[in-house]
Amino acid sequence: MTKVKLIATAAMGLEAIVANEVRKLGYKNVIVENGKVIFESDLKGIARANLWLRSADRVKILVGEFRAESFDELFEKTKALPWADFISEDAEFPVIGRSVKSALFSISDCQAIVKKAVVESLKQKYQIQWFEEKGAFQRIEVAIHKDIASLTIDTSGTGLHKRGYRYLHNEAPLKETMAAAMIQLTNWHADKPFYDPFCGSGTLPIEAAMIGQNIAPGINRSFAYEEWNWFEQQWIDEALEEAEDLANYDQPLEILGGDIDHKMIDLANNNAMEAGFPDQITFKQMQVKDFTTKRESGVVIGNPPYGERMQEKNYVENLYRELGKTLRPLETWSVYIITSYPHFEKLYGDKATKKRKLYNGNIKTDFYQYWGKRPRK
Repeated sequence: MTKVKLIATAAMGLEAIVANEVRKLGYKNVIVENGKVIFESDLKGIARANLWLRSADRVKILVGEFRAESFDELFEKTKALPWADFISEDAEFPVIGRSVKSALFSISDCQAIVKKAVVESLKQKYQIQWFEEKGAFQRIEVAIHKDIASLTIDTSGTGLHKRGYRYLHNEAPLKETMAAAMIQLTNWHADKPFYDPFCGSGTLPIEAAMIGQNIAPGINRSFAYEEWNWFEQQWIDEALEEAEDLANYDQPLEILGGDIDHKMIDLANNNAMEAGFPDQITFKQMQVKDFTTKRESGVVIGNPPYGERMQEKNYVENLYRELGKTLRPLETWSVYIITSYPHFEKLYGDKATKKRKLYNGNIKTDFYQYWGKRPRK
């Protein structure tokens, strides 16, 4: 079967996590770069990658990469690529673009030239002069960085964070891909209790349940490649069958989400139901200070308010103090908190075991990690 290079795009700071997911899926020749992970796959691997990658934003086919310092170079080298291997005669193939630190800085011109070059390439292959573009959607991207142009086709369609369970969310939702990455940065396993004190619309607990039962995050959604006439239905069926076989629906879970807002609890319950976890996750309206446990160890992971607005600052500072008073005594529990607030450790009352820089959307944050002591045997 034909081998292709695939690119899994990733938010800044998540590349290593995405690369680890790619390797666990068995893909070879994995290369990690800023904002992306490149790997080799056969064509049917496109379906597996989209179904299983929890922390990646999209999966793209790398059609070609080359140096381009003039529009003529961009046109000729784009035209020479094997577009007809991927784009069907009736496909709709818009071109988007971006350029950083390159001689070719006009995005609109680059898009127009790439579109023209692809059309010329397809004309030669299909022996037709006009493309109606009424068929399957196959979006091309030209990305130029330091004069190196990468030409890709998006296989995902809607971003991979759209799992299909979160029809409703709060004003500042945590992306599903970021939530999955945060969980993978903890020491949580399905046999441990999991608690999110700021659950909002339930994203962290739901992603934890999917990880805990080894459920492919893309199992309940569709992808762009499913509409492509050259992508065999058998490959899609095989990927879905593998995902069903590997899911461990019988794995018991102890997952709790708390939030001060009862509307968020209703929202989280609805989303958990949509995700297929009507009974596996408990959501409770509660304040941080109300949390108590008799379990010897577990994991707390939370995305609290950051105090970005001035009027929230006092509330957030008091909240972080309460969090410390409640959780610090739980010495054998591990605690993981993401926030952009610079003095979190001081308010929490303890220095983190480890800090990691992450971007929650466009907000630069720290992921504070407090590793619990080993429980006494």
